[in-house]
Amino acid sequence: MRARVTIGSVRLVLNILWLIFGGLLLALGYAIAGLICFVLVVTIPFGIAAFRMANYALWPFGRTVVPKRTAGVASALGNVIWFIVAGWWLALGHIVTAVGQAITIIGIPLAIANIKLVPVSLFPLGHEIVDADERPVGPLSARP
Repeated sequence: MRARVTIGSVRLVLNILWLIFGGLLLALGYAIAGLICFVLVVTIPFGIAAFRMANYALWPFGRTVVPKRTAGVASALGNVIWFIVAGWWLALGHIVTAVGQAITIIGIPLAIANIKLVPVSLFPLGHEIVDADERPVGPLSARP
């Protein structure tokens, strides 16, 4: 029981540091992009995905991204469009930021969080964010 309290405390401290050192701005950027996507009916799924990414970017430690079991061909097609239009730019931004953060010892966990955001920034549709402790384990889980 004591180990769980320690892990929770570390996650809280890391999330607060993340929020102060860029997480809030990153989440606001994703939220603004989501609002812009709501202008056209066709891009509403991308807006929902942007809000999901904003939520994850706001408080990433202790959570992970897993594929939705109900995602289908529409999600895959949408992810291809997203990748071409915005995904690779977002992923590149996360990678460059992670390299900059990894230079300092304190920034290493923040760099790891930025790297965790790369897959969801590349392919946001057909995924959901879950608590890391409740991550499903099995053949359809994101990571073993």
